[in-house]
Amino acid sequence: MSDTAFRTLCSYIAGTTETPPELVEARSDAGEFGLTVPDEITGSLLSTLAAGAVTDDSASAIAVTPAAGVVGLYLLEGLGGRGHLTCIDPEAEHQKQARATFTAAGYRHGRFRFLPSRPLEVMGRLAQGSYQLVYGDMRPTDLKAFINAAWPLLSDNGVLILADCLLDGTLTDDTRRDRDTVAAREADQHVLQMEDALVTRLPLGAGMTILTKRPASTL
Repeated sequence: MSDTAFRTLCSYIAGTTETPPELVEARSDAGEFGLTVPDEITGSLLSTLAAGAVTDDSASAIAVTPAAGVVGLYLLEGLGGRGHLTCIDPEAEHQKQARATFTAAGYRHGRFRFLPSRPLEVMGRLAQGSYQLVYGDMRPTDLKAFINAAWPLLSDNGVLILADCLLDGTLTDDTRRDRDTVAAREADQHVLQMEDALVTRLPLGAGMTILTKRPASTL
């Protein structure tokens, strides 16, 4: 597919995707904070992955991102009425806005919770094997530590989503030795060496990686 065809197709999908008013508002709020949010195509994928995570009429998901208002709406849509979302971010103002967004969208408070903590400090206290989906939008220098903290939290066949982790492909440039690029490159190599992970890398945002946790019995 040519670059022109790719852009045309993306524009068509975005233009024919209905965006609910609460999501439009959430995007506007994120823009005021200067936050990066997933586009419509990426958001639709998040909803689909969340829907696929629902088992036995329930699912638990984690969103580690300052843009929880946008990301959380996509995940809650996929979870339907059968899942619970935990949002982790140290900025109380971000979480306050996301809470208002979820409530305005009609989600009951029991469907979500907020942990105003640094992700790598609080994730080690969460129950291992109890979550079906973890989404992370992390600084490159924290990526590897985040992967190692999130992986034990996932149940078999659980999904770990790493947003914007491929730095628009600049990690392929061997001449770049800045701290962020080196960290992103090391994290990418790390996931490729994980024997219990099915790894998918997609050209969405600045580059998304999706890891599915293989059950031990299949290894």
